[in-house]
Amino acid sequence: MKLPNGESADLGTKIEDYVLNPKHWEGRHKARVFESVLGITLGNQQVLREAILAAAVNSEEVEALGDNGHGMVYVLRFPLRQRTGRR
Repeated sequence: MKLPNGESADLGTKIEDYVLNPKHWEGRHKARVFESVLGITLGNQQVLREAILAAAVNSEEVEALGDNGHGMVYVLRFPLRQRTGRR
């Protein structure tokens, strides 16, 4: 399954405010993993943003989880390689 309207995906400020923010009470754990495994931090967040937006358009590995009251929720799976060579 492809993400419906993937070409219109909008991440807003979720990456910098949450996912890569080492000061966010929930996001800090994700930020630590992204930095240690892929070398992605707030300083090079565009790498993650571009990868997610490209996957939103191109990935065939999308799972619909249902409506959470704010809209449909999807899981988007895609490989991501960074300088470390890890995946």
